[in-house]
Amino acid sequence: MAKYIFVTGGVTSSLGKGIIAASLAKLLQARGLKVTIQKFDPYINVDPGTLNPYEHGECYVTDDGAETDLDLGHYERFLNIPTSQANNVTTGRIYQTVINKERAGDYLGKTVQVIPHITDEIKNRMLLLGKGGKYDIVITEIGGTVGDIESLPFVEAVRQIQWELPEEDCMVVHLTLIPYLKAAKELKTKPTQHSVRMLSQEGVQPNVIVCRTEQPLTEDLKKKIALFCNVKPNAVIEAMDASTIYEVPLKMLQEGLDVIVLKKLEINGYAAPELTKWRAFLDKLKYPQSKVTIGLIGKYIELQDAYKSILESFIHAGAINECKVQIVNVHSEFITHENVKEKLKDLDGLLVAPGFGNRGVEGKIIAVQHARENQLPFFGICLGMQMAVIEFARNVLGWKDAHSTEMDEKTSHPVIDLMEDQKNISNKGGTMRLGAYPCEIQKDSLAYNIYGTATISERHRHRWEFNNKYITDFEKAGLIPSGKNPATGLVEIVELKGHPFFIGVQYHPELKSTVENPQPIFVSFIKAAKEYSEKKNTVKTSSLQGEMSS
Repeated sequence: MAKYIFVTGGVTSSLGKGIIAASLAKLLQARGLKVTIQKFDPYINVDPGTLNPYEHGECYVTDDGAETDLDLGHYERFLNIPTSQANNVTTGRIYQTVINKERAGDYLGKTVQVIPHITDEIKNRMLLLGKGGKYDIVITEIGGTVGDIESLPFVEAVRQIQWELPEEDCMVVHLTLIPYLKAAKELKTKPTQHSVRMLSQEGVQPNVIVCRTEQPLTEDLKKKIALFCNVKPNAVIEAMDASTIYEVPLKMLQEGLDVIVLKKLEINGYAAPELTKWRAFLDKLKYPQSKVTIGLIGKYIELQDAYKSILESFIHAGAINECKVQIVNVHSEFITHENVKEKLKDLDGLLVAPGFGNRGVEGKIIAVQHARENQLPFFGICLGMQMAVIEFARNVLGWKDAHSTEMDEKTSHPVIDLMEDQKNISNKGGTMRLGAYPCEIQKDSLAYNIYGTATISERHRHRWEFNNKYITDFEKAGLIPSGKNPATGLVEIVELKGHPFFIGVQYHPELKSTVENPQPIFVSFIKAAKEYSEKKNTVKTSSLQGEMSS
């Protein structure tokens, strides 16, 4: 039987419950324990698959095709193990399951209520991963903030689990905010006190309180929080703002969070944490030897969480290359033929991001053309790959109206088209091509050099595909379909002959990048950007020396 840790949050949202949960999991894993994390989200959507990125950030996709919360990306990046459908549960999924059971007569005519039917279903999901002996510890992050109406059934389920399980098999870590008032020049504990009191009123007493703060907590302040919140002083953990989320595990190690947890759960004989690789990664991240500037061309750039996995993949790839990756966000809606050179003039590489819909598409196509014609390292993901195909069709093959049927159903050259099995779908949720699919890579290609193997598996989330009707035309003109799905023949990778680095992929490689295993295309892309930057600087230096000589 596994042991269970529940992570709740109070005072305000976006405090970083996912990072604290992932950091604790990393420390326990580093001590030799088998750990997994799951996220329970209080919204009524069945999953984030139909949510606008502005609503909830990116939709993270697992190997088994689950559309999940972006915190699962943090879990995988920290633990270097895959998550699944079971690691993310929403209120919508809980209610859908209970209603389906009621319709099937499973409740034998009883009145279906929040307690016990909804809470029982929540408990079943919370305990599911702990069965079968696969994990020693299951960490469950409860989304939202204590006091929210939506979160009440989840908190009640935690209360019942605390009551049902032996005391040493279950604990609660509560994350709160200790705000610093500049006018008073002091930290205030009252919001934390109220948050813990509210949680206690709902029947759940936290065992550990993690305090997000901009200023260090004094021992007196910790004792005050402990006294008013009914925990031991050593169970009040300081969580100072960090320069990178990857520092948080080491900060929690310094605070002794993992030791407190092990003692509470009565886990004995554990090893010292093995964090050699993690520390080496941080050293490279903090002390880069060079710098590149990458343009991220997208239409959701106002919200960084919309491209969370891409940004984290750049951090991983930058560290491997001992290079600081500076991201310049460029809104594709405002790129034109007249301003593209000015907007992209200082870049060392260009990534065209995924997305859906017509808005900003022409700007992405113009940006791709600039990268292709100016030998600028280019990387296109999903829609980004499709934009590369459309740009090539228009400006190299001469098909001026070439487009995707997603944006133009009447185009005479639908180089990107809807998959046959998608054409009659009206329900949008969970109906795309989702999850991990194999891809066979052509030898002697850029993709083969990047991966070092002929067969890979990457995660997908899309409806439209490269139209194989035009594959011969593209090959003859120099845009090579270097990766294909072995079962369907669908094109997964395109690359441009004669260009230093020009690659587009239909899948989402950013979803598999972790601290310990950075995604190969991102690593190679940053390496190409470094080479481009060095060459550019050499040319500038030579020009300057020439001017000085004359």
